[in-house]
Parts: sequence; C-alpha cells; structure tokens
Amino acid sequence: MLDVVHPWGRPLGRQLAAEVVARVASEAWEIEGYYRVRRAIFAEEQALFEASDVDDHDALATPIVAASQIAGMPDEVVGVVRIYESAPAVWYGGRLGVRHDYRRRGAVGAALITTAVSSAHAWGCRRFFATVQAQNVRYFERHHFAALEAITVKGRPHALMEADLGAFPPCPRALALGRVRTAA
Repeated sequence: MLDVVHPWGRPLGRQLAAEVVARVASEAWEIEGYYRVRRAIFAEEQALFEASDVDDHDALATPIVAASQIAGMPDEVVGVVRIYESAPAVWYGGRLGVRHDYRRRGAVGAALITTAVSSAHAWGCRRFFATVQAQNVRYFERHHFAALEAITVKGRPHALMEADLGAFPPCPRALALGRVRTAA
C-alpha cells in the first residue's frame, strides 16, 4: 500500500526552477533575498565575514539578482552580484554568489556576470574590474575576464580581473531602468 504522505516511499527532493532570470534588483523581496543570499554564502558558508558581508560599497552599489521563475513569474533569489562606480567610468563587480542548490546549473553565474557588466557598460563604464576568489579565476576567464594580479582579501587568495567590455554590449534594459541603489 502507498504511504499517503510519501507515495514514492520517501520525500521528494527539492525541485529547482527550469528558468532563471538575472536583472537589477528593485523590488523589496529582491533586495531582501539579495542580502539573504549574500549572508548565506559569504558569512555562513565561506566564513569570510562574521555576521554580515555588508560594507561601505553597498551604499553606492547596484544590486543584481538571479531569480528563479515558476510559470513565468519570479519566485526566489538564487544568485547575486553587486556593481558600483569607484571613479568616473571605472566600475567594480563583487560579491557574486549562487545558492548552493543552483550552482551546477552553470547559467546562473554567467547570467549574473553578463547583466552586471552590460548594465555598467550602459551607464558609461569604460573599465570593469572584479576581485575574484582564486578558485574561480578560470571561470571568469571563460567569461571574458583577464587576470591582472594576484591579491589577498580577508586572508584568502584572490585575483584582480578586468572584463573585456567588447564582449558585453550595453544592456538596453539598464539604459531604460537607470541605476538602482540600496543601502543595507
């Protein structure tokens, strides 16, 4: 006889959305999810920070999220990155992270990188840099970034990398939306 609660004999695994869309976060639930995912990855999982990874750059940063889609509607934040202008036409991306259960999807990180660099490019970026953990350098190289120098951040090896802006045309949606900033 079938178990009424678990008809297949055990609980079903968590289902992942088939579609994920990256965009500049602007709604309250996106901003909340953005900080929740960052905290889960950088403070809890990687222990780079004690309770929160929020810093002074967040006051100027534009948050970008990858949201899973269910029936064509946004469901939850599964990936994050922030971008900010450090000097005229010089932009940085950072805190790129994808929730553990979505990491093997492959396209989530790529969508975040493309949205980040293309949005900054639309807003006048002429140079785009990222501080990347050493184990992720090859991934960024496959996404049109070049390593400039090895650096240490929070006692861990990183690389300062620069994007090839020719691979990231300005994003028309970013031009229409304009910059979105949110403080933590």
